[in-house]
Amino acid sequence: MDVQEQIEKFQEFLREEYEKELHKIIKKGEKSIVIDFQSLALFSPELSDLVLEDPEETLKAAEIAIQNLDLTKQLIRVRLSNLPKSQEVKIRDIRSIHINKLMAFEGVVRQSSDVRPQVISAKFECPSCGNTLTMLQLESKFREPYRCSCGRKGRFRLVSKELVDAQRLVLEESAEYLEGGEQPKRLAIFLKEDLVEPKMERKTTPGSKIRFIGLIKEIPVMLSTGVQSIRYDLVGEANNVESVERTYEDIEINEEDVLAIQTLAKDKNVYEKLTNTMAPSIYGYPEVKLALVLQLMGGTKKVRKDGTRTRGDMHVLLVGDPGSGKSQLLQFIAKCAPKAKYISGKGASAAGLTASVVRDEFIKGWALEAGALVLANKGIACLDELDKVSVEDTSALHEAMEQQTITIAKANIQATLKSETTILAAANPKLARFDPFQLIASQINMPPTLINRFDLIFPIRDIPNKEVDTKIASHILKIQQDPEEVKYEVPLDLLKKFIAYARQNSSPKLSEQAVDEIKSFYVGLRSSAQSTGDEIKPIPISARQLEALVRLTEASAKVRLAKKAMREDARRAIELLKYCLMQVGYDYETGQIDIDRISTGIPASQRSKILIVKEIISELSEKIGKAVPVEDLISYAAEKGIDDKQIDEIIERLKRDGEIFEPKRGFLAKI
Repeated sequence: MDVQEQIEKFQEFLREEYEKELHKIIKKGEKSIVIDFQSLALFSPELSDLVLEDPEETLKAAEIAIQNLDLTKQLIRVRLSNLPKSQEVKIRDIRSIHINKLMAFEGVVRQSSDVRPQVISAKFECPSCGNTLTMLQLESKFREPYRCSCGRKGRFRLVSKELVDAQRLVLEESAEYLEGGEQPKRLAIFLKEDLVEPKMERKTTPGSKIRFIGLIKEIPVMLSTGVQSIRYDLVGEANNVESVERTYEDIEINEEDVLAIQTLAKDKNVYEKLTNTMAPSIYGYPEVKLALVLQLMGGTKKVRKDGTRTRGDMHVLLVGDPGSGKSQLLQFIAKCAPKAKYISGKGASAAGLTASVVRDEFIKGWALEAGALVLANKGIACLDELDKVSVEDTSALHEAMEQQTITIAKANIQATLKSETTILAAANPKLARFDPFQLIASQINMPPTLINRFDLIFPIRDIPNKEVDTKIASHILKIQQDPEEVKYEVPLDLLKKFIAYARQNSSPKLSEQAVDEIKSFYVGLRSSAQSTGDEIKPIPISARQLEALVRLTEASAKVRLAKKAMREDARRAIELLKYCLMQVGYDYETGQIDIDRISTGIPASQRSKILIVKEIISELSEKIGKAVPVEDLISYAAEKGIDDKQIDEIIERLKRDGEIFEPKRGFLAKI
C-alpha cells in the first residue's frame, strides 16, 4: 500500500468513525485525537498491520489525512489506544526486534524531569545566494547544513527554529509482576507536544502507574574517548500515555472467586480464620494478628465538600524484645498484601522514604524521583527497624502519616505527591530489651509526635513462662521438622483477593448502635480520670484515638463485606484499643490510663510533680534569694509527697530543658 492509498484509506476511516470527534477537538482547540486501534483493525486489517510495522510513516499519513479533510489548518496528532495483546511486552523483555515497532507496556513513573523546549526543525539562510535551507532535527545533536546549491560550504545564518515541549520520564516495572528477588528494570521514555500539557503532566507524577504506547528507539552510546560505541541504548518515544490507577484493582477476580469470598465473609468464624492465617509460623499474638487483619482491610476515607479529608488508613507500631517475631510478621504482610513495600532500618533515608530531586543527565534539568511511601500509594508500607532510622529522617514521615501527602520544595521543583499509604512499623527499645515500667516514648529512639500518629501500639514482650515456652518450642520444632506443617486456614491467593475485593466493594458507614457504643466508651474513659489534690488530671484518651476507633470499627465491618458497622464491630475495636492502652498507656503511679505516656513522653503524674518542684523553687527564691539549696528543695518536696529519686529525676529534666542551672555546688537557680 503506497502513501497516497494510505492517506485515502485514513480519510475514509476518519469520515466514517471520527468526524464528530474531530469537530469537538477543533472546537476545544485540542492538538490530538485518540483513535481506538481495534476499530481501525475492523475497518482495514492491512492498514492496522502497517501501523504496527511502520508506525512513524503510517501515522504521518493519518495526520495528512486529517489536514486533507479541510477542517482546520492546525496539525492534529494521532494518538492510539487499545493495542492488541501481541504488542504488549514487559520492560525486561524488550529486545532489538522491537526497535521502531509500536509497543505497549505498563510501569510506575520513577523519575520525571522538567518540561523543556526541543528543536524539531530549523531554517537557515545562505549569505551568498539568499536561498533558505530547512533542516529537520531528528537526532540529539543539532544539525546545520553542510553546503548550499550555489556551492557555498558552512557558516549559514539561522533564520528560525520550530520548538516543541519535551519531558523525560523513567518508567520502572510494577512490583506485582516481579517474581522472587528480581530487580525491577527501568526504561527512559520521552513525551512531546500535547503529552506534556499541565493536564497530562498530572498523570505522570512520580509514583503514578501509566500505560505507555509508542515506539522503541535506539540511541548511540558515546565512549569516554569521544567515539561511538558498538552498543546502543534503548528509549521509548511516546505516542500516547494512559493513566492506570495502581490500586488493589490490579488483581483479577472472577465469578468463582467472588463466590468463595462471599462464602468466607458470611462464615461465623471469619475473624478467627483470618487471624490464624496471619503468619501461622509464629505462635500466639492473637490481638496483634487481628489488628493486622483490620489494618489490611482499612477504614473508609471521607472527603468533605470543602476538600478536607479524613484518612481511612490505619498505622500500627510493634515495639518489643529482639527475637519475638516482629520482622516475620512484617515480611508476611509484605508478601500477602496485594500491594506492599518492605523497607528496613539503616537502609532508609528521608529521600528514600518520601521523594528526592536528582539531576537529569538527558535534559540537564532537575527531576523528581519517588520514594517508597509514594510508590506504596494505596498500598501498605512495612518499615522494619524504625528505631534505627535517624530522627531527622523520621520527621519526613509526619506529613505522610497524617495528611497522606508528601510536599517537595527543592531545586526549583514544588510538588505535592500522594502517599495514601498504610504503615506497619517495627522497632526495638533503646536498651534492646523492653522495660514495662518505663514510658514507651522514652524507650524508643523516636520523637513522641511520631509515636502519637500510630493508631495501635503493641509492646511485644519475651517473658519466660514454662507453659507458653513449651508450646512455642513445640510449634517451632514441628515447623523445622516438616516445613509443610504450616497450614493456612484461608489460602493465600484467596486472602489477597478477599482483601482486594473488600477494599473495592465495601465502604461501611457507622450505625447508630456503633456510634453510641464508641461515644459511651470515649466519654466514660475521659470522665473516669480523677485528679487528686494539686495534681494535674491525666488525659486517658484523645480525639486521635477516637478516630482510630472509627477506622477499626469500619475495618471490622469490611471483613463481613457489610454496608453498616454494627455494635459488635465497635466492641471489637474497643477491645483492641483497650488492650493497647492497658499495655502502653497505663500509669502505675495513679492506676489510671494516661495517653500522655505515649503522646508526650511525660505522664500527667510526672508533669504535676514537675510543676510542684518549679513552684517550690520560685517560693524559696523569694524567701532565701536567687540560689536555692538543694537540701531545702528536697525537704519541701518530701512534704508534698515527692521522694528523693523522683526529685533527682525532675532536677535533671529541668536542667536539660534549660529552666534551672547550678550556680555553685549544692545550689540551684532559675534561669
